[in-house]
Amino acid sequence: MTDEGFRSGFVAIVGRPNVGKSTLLNRIIGEKLVITSDKPQTTRNRIQGIHNMQGGQIVFIDTPGIHAARSRLNRYMVEEAGAALEGVDAVMVLVDATARPAAQLELVAQRLSRTTVPIILVVNKIDLVQPAQLLAALAEYGSLLSCREIIPVSAASGEGVDRLLQLILPLLPVGPAYFPDDILTDVPERFVVAEIIREKVFRHTGDEIPYAVAVNIEKFKEREDGGLISIAAVITVERDSQKGIVIGRRGEKLKKIGTLARIDIEQLLGTKVFLELFVRVRKDWTENTQMLKELGYT
Repeated sequence: MTDEGFRSGFVAIVGRPNVGKSTLLNRIIGEKLVITSDKPQTTRNRIQGIHNMQGGQIVFIDTPGIHAARSRLNRYMVEEAGAALEGVDAVMVLVDATARPAAQLELVAQRLSRTTVPIILVVNKIDLVQPAQLLAALAEYGSLLSCREIIPVSAASGEGVDRLLQLILPLLPVGPAYFPDDILTDVPERFVVAEIIREKVFRHTGDEIPYAVAVNIEKFKEREDGGLISIAAVITVERDSQKGIVIGRRGEKLKKIGTLARIDIEQLLGTKVFLELFVRVRKDWTENTQMLKELGYT
């Protein structure tokens, strides 16, 4: 039975690429639920992270960064971000304290023009700026965007995050929790595993490769003797030259990606994992509607 006054609802996290949306969600949830890297457009799909606290449950929707989309894949990502604004109870607009306020809000403000729910502006990366610079930025943001609150935080250190959560909860409607309190996300384990592998490709290849990479799990099976999960994943790239970079000299790059991914996957699943990685070329898949659908971008 739900306590009287218990609140629950959905909060979209939106912002430009690389402002720290996924890092903040991981900080709130307390687990590495969504992948991160220093490259923009790491997040491609909407992912729900569920945070339970005294008096309520907040379901956060992490979204791809809002940017000027060119390829079919990029347009899909921006549409995902826009769709996340539908049916939510509040919106968190995340911005980077080290960047110019006007540039941070240029595209985002367009997406928020029809939003009727409360907006909280979250200024992230405050650990990277001087107090005077932060105060000036907060004042400028206040003049640029009409919002309920402006909250400075550091997703990296956790500073300001508890205050942020306390401000969000009263904005949600009174009602029972949407998910059991032992559930952290609505996405299946296979999806998170594929994202972990994609993150390692992002982190350990050059600037060209990440945006041409997709990962699919082709096998996810617990062996009959128990205690070990066997996973086979395919890394898809657009060109033969990219395949060579991902594999590396004598397969060393692919081996490193696999080793680092396996460590994170084992932590996620709580058991030993046998991980096989394969690389295939599908020419210009980021522009091909059918291939995008097959790779999960629909």
